[in-house]
Amino acid sequence: MSTPPLRPALHPALADSPGHLLWRARARVAAATEEEQRAGVDLHAVSVLRDLVGAPDSAPRSQQELADTVGISRTTMVRVAAALVAEGLVVRVRNPQDRRSYALTPTDAGARAVRLWRERTDAVEERLIGGFTDEERELLAELLLRVAGPEVGEDTAEAVRGNIGFLIGRAHTRMHRRFLEDLAPLNLEPRLFGTLTILERSGSLTQSEVARQLGISGAALVQIADDLEDRGFVARRRDPADRRTQRLHLRPGATEALAAARHVEATTLAAQMDDLSPHEVATFVALLQRFVTAPES
Repeated sequence: MSTPPLRPALHPALADSPGHLLWRARARVAAATEEEQRAGVDLHAVSVLRDLVGAPDSAPRSQQELADTVGISRTTMVRVAAALVAEGLVVRVRNPQDRRSYALTPTDAGARAVRLWRERTDAVEERLIGGFTDEERELLAELLLRVAGPEVGEDTAEAVRGNIGFLIGRAHTRMHRRFLEDLAPLNLEPRLFGTLTILERSGSLTQSEVARQLGISGAALVQIADDLEDRGFVARRRDPADRRTQRLHLRPGATEALAAARHVEATTLAAQMDDLSPHEVATFVALLQRFVTAPES
């Protein structure tokens, strides 16, 4: 499989990092689904209802089980369940296995809604991955499912298990959680790791340049820069050519911390992707690169 040239938005120092690519892919899916939410579709509700309707039996499923399967917080699940009940799409009853909790079952109206919503959510996915062949889509879904591992349970509905956006979110969650835990002794986090990597490769950069190369908003980068400065890894200095502009510089000790973080990253990746062969890892990276950089169709 040949890899197309990378766009400038994907920094060369991070272009081969599965963790960074999953982060960028997840951000792209989130941006596209936000458009659907503004159009009146709650993607969390869609995922929950899809999972209920696609289940192999009609037995009620607990709200907590659904929250874990879809990958949302308990608070969000309560809101979603209440909305689905209010719209007559699910029935909520006491969980027969735990009377302190609730279980949900879909109504006939819920099943019809899933069919209608699937058209819209599938249209989002088509926009994001329209340039992929059917074989490439199936391969990416398979690799994402294997990387996600236990984040996608055996009882997850097939309609959800085959959704690229859902699988990207689950794979990112699993890898991010482990990387966050492994980086903690170094006083670093995954979101800070990318900025330090770019600064080490490119030298002093303005905050807007770093934000552009990470593919995030200026406001998000300001928070990252604040945290890096508080932890003693970077310093802000005025740009001599434009005193209104802040440039970021690595401070002494940052390079050593970054080297240690790279060792942690390698260990994390080895643990999270041990089910993939080296060839499959390379294929996975190439497919994610295309997903992150591809224009919407």
